[in-house]
Amino acid sequence: MFGADPVVFPAVFAALYAAHEVGDHWLQTHGQASGKGAAGWVGRVLCARHVAVLTAVKAAALILAAVVLGLPVNPCAVAVALVVDAVSHYWADRRSTLLALADWLGRTLVAGKGEFARLGDGAAAPVGTGAYALDQSWHVGWLFVAALLASVGVA
Repeated sequence: MFGADPVVFPAVFAALYAAHEVGDHWLQTHGQASGKGAAGWVGRVLCARHVAVLTAVKAAALILAAVVLGLPVNPCAVAVALVVDAVSHYWADRRSTLLALADWLGRTLVAGKGEFARLGDGAAAPVGTGAYALDQSWHVGWLFVAALLASVGVA
């Protein structure tokens, strides 16, 4: 229906995933990581800066993969995919949004999800917390969606 080359999706997903790992962990500043969830404009700006760098890294990874592998990507589809991914990343990284979703799920569909989100000491071990696990799984899920979107219109 939409026409997608079956080689494009896995290559795009791999490029997005690798770029996500680098951009979300290596290139995010301590200030961004600590302040992106803060209320008000300071938190919004820190989060936007993080997402801008992250999106640039993902775009570079996609361009590199497309050139080296000769992938027939549709630039418009890639742009849409990167915007969808960036919006979903920003939404989750504001923190209160993802916590509210976990709380809602805990009350309606998946018992205990809000409690899971609060597991661990974020200051002492931010990557060992329930919130971090939910954050990263959210991002990877949206990388899947973005890879599907970027694969559209290339067959």
